[in-house]
Amino acid sequence: MRSTGSRYLVRGEDGALHTCVAKGNLRIKGYTTTNPLAVGDRVEYGPAAEVVGSELVGTITRLHDRRNYIVRRSVNLSHHKHVIAANLDQALMLVTLARPRTSYGFIDRFLVTAEAYDIPALVVFNKVDDYDDEELGLLAEYEDVYRSAGYRTLITSAVKGIGVDAVKAELAGKVTLVAGHSGVGKSTLINAIDPALELATEAISGYSEKGQHTTTYAEMFELHLPAGDAMAPTFIIDTPGVKGFGLVDMEQAEIVDQFPEFFKLRGACRFNDCTHMKEPGCAVIKAVEDGTIAASRYNSYVDMVMGVDEESPYRTD
Repeated sequence: MRSTGSRYLVRGEDGALHTCVAKGNLRIKGYTTTNPLAVGDRVEYGPAAEVVGSELVGTITRLHDRRNYIVRRSVNLSHHKHVIAANLDQALMLVTLARPRTSYGFIDRFLVTAEAYDIPALVVFNKVDDYDDEELGLLAEYEDVYRSAGYRTLITSAVKGIGVDAVKAELAGKVTLVAGHSGVGKSTLINAIDPALELATEAISGYSEKGQHTTTYAEMFELHLPAGDAMAPTFIIDTPGVKGFGLVDMEQAEIVDQFPEFFKLRGACRFNDCTHMKEPGCAVIKAVEDGTIAASRYNSYVDMVMGVDEESPYRTD
């Protein structure tokens, strides 16, 4: 449920929470990551029987194979990846069009990563109550881009309760990761969904219009939603805000297949090995020219292939 340093909060099958430490070198073969255990991992553990410092803790003895996971580049080790969370049913990308502004490039890098690790994604546009007419027009453009690409979208105002019930319906019975910049309202939205959690929130900095960090590590919460017939428990994972989302271990041929609207046209190009960059008879380039594929999505693809990256993958302010 939570990982902080060498301490892990583990939820038992009965719902009880246990503070544990990891035994030995718990790593899954083939994973070059900075963290051996991540939120969402399924583990085996022993009861509290060891005193560490002044605390009685349990011991995690085994890490089960992950069904899927989502990663980002490690803060300090650029060639390593940091597992944000594992065993997800879906990812929710929370976007704001102002205060702070979320760029197409940031959204697209996250969506490409989710596609690469087989995690369905939902794009939620928050703070609709705070937009002027120009920003509402921009919101309509963003929503059209991602709906046209094949993604589900929702519009919300966490502080006004707009769209919260629709988000609840999407979350019910699933494990969902919530991601986005600092200040887009991740914790506020989670509080609106389940006020009993009382997650800490911060106001946006008036000077920079950027979010201030309140969530400093990923943590999973069990939501107390009305249960339908035989509904599975509902979990949501709140994550720290990040400035950018650097891709990890992805070649050009892999990147292109993570754009669903490009993938649909794979057989329509003149050349079987078309990279959709400059080749004649490219169906993707034609679709961009015709307006059936958004230019912003194509520009994001070109940036990723060319290695154009954010100046820093993490917030430094």
